[in-house]
Amino acid sequence: MARFLRPLLRGRTYTRVLHLWVPMLIVSIWLFIDMSTPWVPAAALLPVGLIGAVRTGEGVQAQLLLTPGEEESGISVTPSATWRDRMRTVLWLEARMALSVAAVFGTVWLPALTCGLVRLALGHTTPSVPVLDQVQPHWAYGLLTPLPLLALYGLAVGLGELVTAVARRLLGPSAAERLAALEEQTEQLLERTRIARELHDSIGHALTVAVVQAGAARAAGDPEFTDRALGAIEETGRAALGDLERVLGVLRESQRPAGSRPTLADADRLLESARASGAKVDAETTGPLETVPGPVSREGYRILQEALTNVLRHAGSVPVLVRVTVAAGVLALEVRNPLPDGVAGAGRGSGLRGMRERAALLGGSALTGPDAGDWQVRVDLPLHPGGRAATQPAPRPPHTAGRPTSTPVAAHTLGGCRSPFSS
Repeated sequence: MARFLRPLLRGRTYTRVLHLWVPMLIVSIWLFIDMSTPWVPAAALLPVGLIGAVRTGEGVQAQLLLTPGEEESGISVTPSATWRDRMRTVLWLEARMALSVAAVFGTVWLPALTCGLVRLALGHTTPSVPVLDQVQPHWAYGLLTPLPLLALYGLAVGLGELVTAVARRLLGPSAAERLAALEEQTEQLLERTRIARELHDSIGHALTVAVVQAGAARAAGDPEFTDRALGAIEETGRAALGDLERVLGVLRESQRPAGSRPTLADADRLLESARASGAKVDAETTGPLETVPGPVSREGYRILQEALTNVLRHAGSVPVLVRVTVAAGVLALEVRNPLPDGVAGAGRGSGLRGMRERAALLGGSALTGPDAGDWQVRVDLPLHPGGRAATQPAPRPPHTAGRPTSTPVAAHTLGGCRSPFSS
């Protein structure tokens, strides 16, 4: 019994009834003007539903009144972007109007029927209730009074559930909106994975070194050894603070929508930052960079950012060559710098692993390691889903003694658009 009556204690039961009543305000106004044409309000909804912003208003109402307090309501609040969305909005408006008529009729007539049965049970006639206007009073009609109330209860709850299901069906996200939401979710998962990896590798390593050095210094009891240990702790702590600041920058940025995050069109600030840090960066781009899809361009930006960060961290102020090529359905990104002394093999840090993971997620490939006396990062990303990245690297620009030239590479002009990688 308690479970049966539980909907009466939920606020959404009453807000859904209110949502069903709202369209009848328009109908009531029109009937006050002309009662002979009650179909006019329904016909007027046809052109109204074609207005893009109407879908936003209907979505807001549905979220507030049909699914109050639900984080995942399944109802969109974005304007109609396609004709399919507009037609779904028209169908929603007509369905809402029809359900509104049923709700108002039931919530008005059933309480009136209950009052009429009570009057008949008390010995009074009920000329105002059409069904009971010819019925003679009798006490037995009092036994029937719960029936209209039960019907009213079922009508309110049932129509509320029905209108919510219809709203999720007709006002739910379109295919494009679901794709955009999936893209944003993928972007967030990528950043969360990267943050977890970097925190584990850099901060965890720094804390381990600090604990070991502090314990050894306390056990040794040698002032000279203690000074060296404190110096190592200080140096490790500074490096960890730099890594932490970079990770926190990603965290602050993760609240931004995927579409507003930096792309390769914003890469000039990365290059300027690297130059300000002492690196001699020569940049070259080939192909229509503006045609690169958003997810590919954003991942390319992150890969370029990580590559330049690794150059500054491990090689310092050295010549760096950056080449970006868009051709044959593939975005090719290459970063080369002189190989630091003492580096004999390919790197295995979390940054390089992150590049490979980003490329693999988009169906591409990433190569990192020594090449002709340089350290090379080469990434190929397909521009379209299901595409295959190039397996043969693009021809390298001329080098001097296995090192990138320090002469600035002129910015290419493609289709009237100046490259964003202008030196």
